[in-house]
Amino acid sequence: MLLNDKQRNFIELCYKEFGDIKEITRTQLVKVEKKHKVAFPQWLVSNKDLKVKKGLFKMPSGSDTDVSKPTTMEKVIKPTTPTTNKEAAYIVSTLTDNVVPVKDKNFVSFGNYPDVKSIIKSNKFYPVFLTGLSGNGKTLAVTQACADLKRELIRVNITIETDEDDLLGGFRLKDGHTVWSNGPIIEAMERGAVLLLDEIDLASNKIMCLQPVLEGSGIFVKKINKWVQPKSGFNVIATANTKGQGSEDGKFIGTNVLNEAFLERFPVTFEQKYPSVSTEKKILNNTLKSYGKSDVKFIDKLTTWADVIRKTYFDGGVDEIISTRRLVHITQAYSIFNNKMKAIEMCTNRFDDDTKNSFVELYTKVDAGASADSIMEQQKKAELESQMEDNDSESDDEEDDSNAI
Repeated sequence: MLLNDKQRNFIELCYKEFGDIKEITRTQLVKVEKKHKVAFPQWLVSNKDLKVKKGLFKMPSGSDTDVSKPTTMEKVIKPTTPTTNKEAAYIVSTLTDNVVPVKDKNFVSFGNYPDVKSIIKSNKFYPVFLTGLSGNGKTLAVTQACADLKRELIRVNITIETDEDDLLGGFRLKDGHTVWSNGPIIEAMERGAVLLLDEIDLASNKIMCLQPVLEGSGIFVKKINKWVQPKSGFNVIATANTKGQGSEDGKFIGTNVLNEAFLERFPVTFEQKYPSVSTEKKILNNTLKSYGKSDVKFIDKLTTWADVIRKTYFDGGVDEIISTRRLVHITQAYSIFNNKMKAIEMCTNRFDDDTKNSFVELYTKVDAGASADSIMEQQKKAELESQMEDNDSESDDEEDDSNAI
């Protein structure tokens, strides 16, 4: 029978809820209806051809479209182990043939890039946990290492909602037929690709299905009764803003405490720092050059400005930081609008007003010729004077209290 979009969606939810089934009960239909807040499938229960007996119905077979004929974007492979439902006896890969990242001409090697590249180049299974503040090149290091080595990379952006179906795969409806669609993990294992789990510290315990994968062994996909063995070259690299212990200072809202046994399966943890001032200058000059512009003085001032803010941040003086990615955004905005202050103001609008104003004011000092050392010295002097005023105020309060007694 032909199904419309709503009917197909309901059947897909049934397969997701109960696996590869040929028949379904009214109780199961009601469960899907209430759990996913969708309309009850009256079209199914009222169809005499689908009724097996009271309260039991056949799963619709969909249209007569032949899923064994792949489209230009899909490759269909018959599994080695047959399934119980003939119409689910197809495994679908939705990836194109080439998943090697494109080389970024503006990229400059720094930080943990050489080590990450060495691990990927070794072709050995050696999971890596890459941690560091936002916008300091963690993901870029992995993608560019794979691009340089011409290695396939499959990237997954992790959220708290990411579950086993998202990672391993699940049953999907295609043209009215039930097919198994490989998830990114299975794809990466079968291709011998590098699997990048981006923002892994946003995950919940639903990702514990990754544990056997992180041990380098195969994994049994029970829904299709198939054992998947990783090909040579398969590896797992995870990035995070924290070390998997949550964010105590609240700067990375949404990050979670990851299971200790899960973290133990990563042999090494690299801490990515922001690049040095000289390296950052190369990155920004490359960015401007790619837009057909050149302004060495502006880049010098930007990197000095960011350096002061970072030092102040790590000393606890400010709550926000200017990342390398933010500096790239500013240079891009400058190349488009040809206005330095406009570019800075536009790209710092994401901060609260007080922070933005203090950042803009700081840049005006740098633009006027102040060095990073002189600005830091002024800030320390101002902070010391503020502390002395606070101490004097406390002494006056104590004296007033004493006189009052």
